[in-house]
Amino acid sequence: MGLAVGGVRSKLASSRRRTRSHVARHEELMGWVLASPWILGFILWTAGPMLATIGLAFTSWDLLRPVTFVGLDNFATMFLHDPKFWTSLRVTTIYSVVSVPAQIALGLFVAILLNARISGLQWLRTVYYLPAVISGVAVSLLWLWVFSADWGILNYLIGALFGIRGPAWLSDEHWALWALIIMSLWGIGGSMVVYLGGLQGVPTELYEAAEVDGAGRWRKFWSIMIPMISPVIFFQLITGIINALQTFTQGYIMTSGGPNDATLFYVLYLYRSAFRYFRMGYASALAWVIFVYILLLTLLVFRSSSAWVYYAGER
Repeated sequence: MGLAVGGVRSKLASSRRRTRSHVARHEELMGWVLASPWILGFILWTAGPMLATIGLAFTSWDLLRPVTFVGLDNFATMFLHDPKFWTSLRVTTIYSVVSVPAQIALGLFVAILLNARISGLQWLRTVYYLPAVISGVAVSLLWLWVFSADWGILNYLIGALFGIRGPAWLSDEHWALWALIIMSLWGIGGSMVVYLGGLQGVPTELYEAAEVDGAGRWRKFWSIMIPMISPVIFFQLITGIINALQTFTQGYIMTSGGPNDATLFYVLYLYRSAFRYFRMGYASALAWVIFVYILLLTLLVFRSSSAWVYYAGER
């Protein structure tokens, strides 16, 4: 009798395992089916073109004539005989070095202000975040009006407040890049929201303990707030570098890379090489150079993070 009961139990357990296994396989299959549109799109429109540009970087191709293998000629031309390559790389680097820290600092400052308990806080947060969801073309057209030398609101305010004539922002090669850097601060709403999340995650007990020890506002800011949100700052630095080095819309819409190549961003030059001059092989080589440049800078920031990024729970 006992053996019969044991056999029945064994068969029931085996049946349950098969049922669970069948359900797990079905859920896994459904997961792949639901994810397949994204996977297919990634293969066709991202991974596929990236792999294709590896081969095209070593060729000469103008879309009309057959592809011709040229070896390293594109890279040799780029580094040795193309001054616009170095100009675009310099412009993009200056823009990134100035705009990214400014966006981080201003975004954190606004987040600290909006982290206080004041009336109308939700409305203020919405107002500051709203520019982050407006398209880049619309923002560029808006700032064309703001930076107008003759009837722009910025020069009007400069004249009204200081009694001096403002510069010709976008038509002066000494001011054009700085104008676009100022414009980049318009979209700090996205980073502000991320900082708010980080600030609200700082334990209040740390501030209370610091007050008991007699710490002032600056001491709490530097010794508690900054270390605790340093992972957020690290994230914003990485994404800021990647985005800034791929700036395109502002230079294309507002200045067309001018005046005198003062705002010739790297991706804008890449776009011109591909779709104005039809140098597809050369444009592919340009694309991989900026990819490697971004990769190296990102790895450098990651390498430095151990010295200034603090993670709670780590020793």
